[in-house]
Amino acid sequence: MTSPFSLTGKTILITGASSGIGRAAAIEVSRAGADCCVLVARNEKALKETASMLSESCRSLILSCDLSDADSIQSLVNDIPVLDGVVFNAGINKMKPLPFWAETDLHDIFGVNCFAPALLLKSLVRKKKLANPSSVVFTASISGHSNVSVGNGIYGASKAALTAFMKYSALELASKGIRCNAVHPGRVETPLIHKFTSEEDIRKDLTRYPLGRYALPEEVAWTFVYLLSDAAAYITGSDIVIDGGRSLT
Repeated sequence: MTSPFSLTGKTILITGASSGIGRAAAIEVSRAGADCCVLVARNEKALKETASMLSESCRSLILSCDLSDADSIQSLVNDIPVLDGVVFNAGINKMKPLPFWAETDLHDIFGVNCFAPALLLKSLVRKKKLANPSSVVFTASISGHSNVSVGNGIYGASKAALTAFMKYSALELASKGIRCNAVHPGRVETPLIHKFTSEEDIRKDLTRYPLGRYALPEEVAWTFVYLLSDAAAYITGSDIVIDGGRSLT
């Protein structure tokens, strides 16, 4: 008997699969037995690197797409096979205090973090590209859930909007057998943290994490795998926080 935690035979699409959490998601999905990973991002070269890291038994389909462009999203959907699961992981951020926000910042961040997954999900449903049953996972953030900090307002607001969209989608799509859930990571251990944050600031920040460290990308990906699997068949409309206890402090 196949484990309910297995993704054997499933086709899973992952946006933002060229690096970080998205790349880890693709690798762990393949290790969980997925038949095919559909890898989506702007950087085709980086997507090919991700594809080379997948389990040998997992096929890959690389689709380069600018998710900030609505026409590109429509074109993308035409090339996508019927899916058993989706991880909407692509996202961007710009740290700016409120007085320095520009209208373009709002459009850019909301465009990729919230509007793109909303438009892509709409197109996938309309063109019957999601199987019954299937699972949709949104990468949100504790910045839009429980953790408010100076300079992160647009990003946090975009993730809060994404979370609200997830809940409405879960309600509307339940009759089609499509489950929708959101994962809310705290800080994740990636090279970008050390590139843009001083080691002193990292040490101070880590004191607010009861487990004493940031998440590893694969630890977030393992939750994706669970939500994509049949083991989570009765979970929809839920928020899962992965922050090492950060939201408790």
